[in-house]
Amino acid sequence: MHPEKGEERKSLKQRLALKRSLAKETLAEFLGTYIMVVLGCGSVAQAILSRGLFGGIVTINVGFAMAVVVAIYATAGISGGHINPAVSFALCVFGRMKWFKLPFYMGGQFLGAFAGAATLFGIYYDGLMSFAGGKLLITGENATAHIFATYPAPYLSVVNAFADEVVATMLLITVVFAIFDSRNMGVPKSLQPIVIGLLIVSIACSLGLNSGCAMNPARDLSPRLFTALAGWGFEVFTAGNNFWWIPVVGPLVGAVIGGLIYVLLIEIHHPDPDPDITAEQSEDKPEKYELSVIM
Repeated sequence: MHPEKGEERKSLKQRLALKRSLAKETLAEFLGTYIMVVLGCGSVAQAILSRGLFGGIVTINVGFAMAVVVAIYATAGISGGHINPAVSFALCVFGRMKWFKLPFYMGGQFLGAFAGAATLFGIYYDGLMSFAGGKLLITGENATAHIFATYPAPYLSVVNAFADEVVATMLLITVVFAIFDSRNMGVPKSLQPIVIGLLIVSIACSLGLNSGCAMNPARDLSPRLFTALAGWGFEVFTAGNNFWWIPVVGPLVGAVIGGLIYVLLIEIHHPDPDPDITAEQSEDKPEKYELSVIM
């Protein structure tokens, strides 16, 4: 009897297990981005809905960064833990990931962020309903839309907002390339997500004033779409002088510039490694570990 039960359990696992690596990677990106949005935007929700009693700018910056850290730990071994379309796009541009994977990675990321926003909305539904008398507002002192997506400061111009996103993401990708460059100082694989978290804290504490430095199209666009459907209305796309496209396009541009800066100023100047050692390393390292990242 027991062997038969064991065989049944094994058979069930075999039925559920995905065979294609791309499907596994897509699901991993979905889960990682989902975790990041629930915990990251959750840190914003806790601060806003408590009117500062249970959080503020420090808990938001640290909370979002730690959300990225745990999301990478959860998924890096499967997909690399990109959890950010800008990261995946930069890897394709610089030959670190095959282009045919990009739509699948991005699809998983955008869907994961949308599901994360929906989950957070459900968790804090009563709090949202009681915060402004049942109104879901985009602007004003009782606004709650910025729990889910970023919005510009009143003084910010479109040009300045775009430059802000480009520079923030540029710095993110430049340092991320350095973290995963084994011919630079390098970081032990198990500590890489923590160092990335510290990098995000640094950027958020320095460049977050203008618009919150999203640096991630999925983290911003999918939750914004959810808020449009959940009751805030499609004004979320026109607020801030039609700001919505800037956290989508800006990070993609910044990611390419950041990667280019690192390659031109640092990577191409490394001495050529021993070809025998390089061949051994390429056999031992799966493609997914060439660069595993980010928010």
